[in-house]
Amino acid sequence: MQSFVYLMGSIGLGHQFKLALAGAQILFVAFGAMVLVPLLTGLNPALALMGAGIGTLLFQICTKRKVPIYLGSSFAFIAPIIYAMQEWGLASTMFGLFAAGFMYFVFAALIKWRGLASVHRLLPPVVIGPVIMVIGLSVAVVASNMAMGRSGDIQVVDYTHSLFLSGFTFAVTVIVTVFGSKMMRLIPILIGVAAGYIMALLTGMVDTSAMAAAPWFALPHFATPQVNWQAALFMLPVAIAPTIEHIGGIMAIGKVTGHDYVKEPGLHRTLAGDGLGVCIAGLIGGPPVTTYGEVTGAVMITKNSNPVIMTWAAVFAIFMAFFGKFNAFLSSIPLPVMGGIMLLLFGTIASLGLKTLIDARVDLMEPRNLVIVSSVLVVGVGGMVVKIGTMAFAGVGLCALLAIVLNLLLPSKSSSQT
Repeated sequence: MQSFVYLMGSIGLGHQFKLALAGAQILFVAFGAMVLVPLLTGLNPALALMGAGIGTLLFQICTKRKVPIYLGSSFAFIAPIIYAMQEWGLASTMFGLFAAGFMYFVFAALIKWRGLASVHRLLPPVVIGPVIMVIGLSVAVVASNMAMGRSGDIQVVDYTHSLFLSGFTFAVTVIVTVFGSKMMRLIPILIGVAAGYIMALLTGMVDTSAMAAAPWFALPHFATPQVNWQAALFMLPVAIAPTIEHIGGIMAIGKVTGHDYVKEPGLHRTLAGDGLGVCIAGLIGGPPVTTYGEVTGAVMITKNSNPVIMTWAAVFAIFMAFFGKFNAFLSSIPLPVMGGIMLLLFGTIASLGLKTLIDARVDLMEPRNLVIVSSVLVVGVGGMVVKIGTMAFAGVGLCALLAIVLNLLLPSKSSSQT
């Protein structure tokens, strides 16, 4: 209770209400991705919400609530979870996911030991810029498919209706962002989702039967982890990619807010907070958590970087895990509505990566810089996968490793700015 009071702080009720509203908006932004991972892997969506909420609160305690980050289900663990569930079952997979969190502590200790200078040498703008761009662009296909009413290769919602609904949602969000009042510009995403949902109701695109059948209160089913060191050893290397993604995410939110979170509270604290969240999520049966690029995009659009809004989002997520009808309501939001929102959010992240290169005046006429940026973009956006035994590196983790290795190996001119 004392920790919760510490997190919420002594703020006026009126201001706290506005922050709570902004927190609800963050949860709307993160909700689709949070529940998608458990749905794909066979884990419990309610426990994914609970794990994300508890993980975010623990992250805020570890970082003294200085970083406006929300932790949600990690896409990097989807394939490993599916494999582990088939190979060892749920209980052993939970232990493996719990063990994966310790990789974050290893990275945190290394960064604490080597200092900030080594981090900047390891991750200059020529590395961070394209990696941040990949964070946004790598999920561009997902956003486009959602906007078209597609889930993978399956057309879930009629194509024509989907384009209309996602376009309407996108247009409302853009209009509110650019032309709305000061208060409206704090919650453009929430307004966009609400407008899209109302339009979907009016056009008969919302199925309310699940909401009617769902109970008001539903206690999530908790499983008991089973110690399995083989599953643990399998999951540990998987955490390398999201730890690197975490560093990029912290750099990205720092660019948005204008604060150097690498220095204060420090990457060692943010990594430890994220790792603690991964451990707890694994113990309760939820997917591992990670920093969310879409939340960074929401912060960038709304210009509201108060970490208290992430506290509210976390608290709402925990409560949501117990309310069956509310979960059913959120699940009833049509895919194209969220797709219209994601079209805007993911693009802002890619733009931020480009801004990182421009601000640092990275010279793309220098061959080494051109090689790093171009290869990282192709590998990251192209969906390349590198498999080493049972380990698989792809997406942000793979392109980040590639960028770091190329930056260390390729010689640079003394006059180049990287």
